[in-house]
Amino acid sequence: MNATQVKDADERILRTSPLRKLLGRPELGSVVGAVAVFVFFAFFADSFLRAASLSTVLYAASTIGIMAVPVALLMIGGEFDLSAGVMVTSSALVSSMFSYQMTADVWVGVGVSLLVTLAIGAFNGFMLTRTKLPSFIITLGTFLMLTGLNLGFTKLIDGTVSTKSIADMEGFASARAVFASTITVGGVGFKVTILWWLALVAVASWILLRTRAGNWIFAVGGNQDAARAVGVPVTRTKIGLYMGVGLGAWISGQHLLFSYDVVQSGEGVGNELIYIIAAVIGGCLITGGYGSAVGSAVGAFIFGMTSKGIVFAEWNPDWFKFFLGAMLLLATLLNAWVRKRAEATA
Repeated sequence: MNATQVKDADERILRTSPLRKLLGRPELGSVVGAVAVFVFFAFFADSFLRAASLSTVLYAASTIGIMAVPVALLMIGGEFDLSAGVMVTSSALVSSMFSYQMTADVWVGVGVSLLVTLAIGAFNGFMLTRTKLPSFIITLGTFLMLTGLNLGFTKLIDGTVSTKSIADMEGFASARAVFASTITVGGVGFKVTILWWLALVAVASWILLRTRAGNWIFAVGGNQDAARAVGVPVTRTKIGLYMGVGLGAWISGQHLLFSYDVVQSGEGVGNELIYIIAAVIGGCLITGGYGSAVGSAVGAFIFGMTSKGIVFAEWNPDWFKFFLGAMLLLATLLNAWVRKRAEATA
């Protein structure tokens, strides 16, 4: 064999086949699971395929998906955030109480809330990188502090466990249009949160696949020490990821506030696990360095189909957590199998 033949053979070996590319996609397992869940409820729930039902499913998926996207990026970066659920409530409480107490335009409260939630995210990232403690411990501490602050400040300022209504304040209508409006398409109403969700998925996918920051995220999640050794700004990357979770919490918090115009201070506890579940179902590894924003969206969509499909099928909703746990285990096993197949074809 001459040199040209050797070169051609090497190029054929290195060329990636379509099957290998498909098996290497993190979200493949979740897509297969989503199709299975869709077919399942389409068969057992007569109303599942109606346009209005699809709108309800997408809305349920979007409320989880808005947070699942930044949580997925954080998990790809090798970290967790157990404060994500209560941070959503904190965001809504800051907007509501600041606007009401300062008698300011509602948009002022929205802006202050954005600064506060980004600061909370930066605090988590800063504490993680400076103390070297596990993110589980850091964010668990933040979770407990925010839970206490949400309840304590609400009772101190408003005298009850819920905020005062801000529905009659200046700027409320425009803020509701941005964060909690309904868009009618073909006679069916779709919540604006679906657009927020899709926009976040698009931006996050672009960051992961087309920017240097995306390479940094995968690098710090795969091997933090090796990433630092080749010049990756590990501290800045991790702080940025936690601030991304803060941004998602701000969007979700504003939707919560402007959907109901009051906020209960105890809401959000436990939702952080649902965000993590959506990311894991979507193909993110617990150990970091692997996953996608699209996968988190598919995981959130599976959550939406399951939570609403049980209702459409007129089953006892008490079984929902069982189905969610079963899907988590099945998705994890399927994702592991897909990865092994991808490595076997390498």
